[in-house]
Amino acid sequence: MNVVPLNDKIVVKRLEAESTTAGGIVLPDSAKEKPKQGRVVSLGDGKLLENGKRAPFQVKEGDRVLFTSYAGTEVKIGAEEYLIMTEDDILAIVD
Repeated sequence: MNVVPLNDKIVVKRLEAESTTAGGIVLPDSAKEKPKQGRVVSLGDGKLLENGKRAPFQVKEGDRVLFTSYAGTEVKIGAEEYLIMTEDDILAIVD
């Protein structure tokens, strides 16, 4: 299924949580924090400006991004979970 966000919305797939700590301790599922990183899956058309044009996004599909803790809205499509957020929720692009 293909998800096409509207206007200035971005669809992000959250990256998997780490299962071990830096020291090698294995974490149970209940102790894992939801990662604040994800991969951009799809982009809308951009924010509509007053002159009628669309503002281009600073991110592109496939970018790995950091976002705020409470960013976006979680949606489940099929077996996959995604976040739909605005570009304002994205803090940085990770290389």
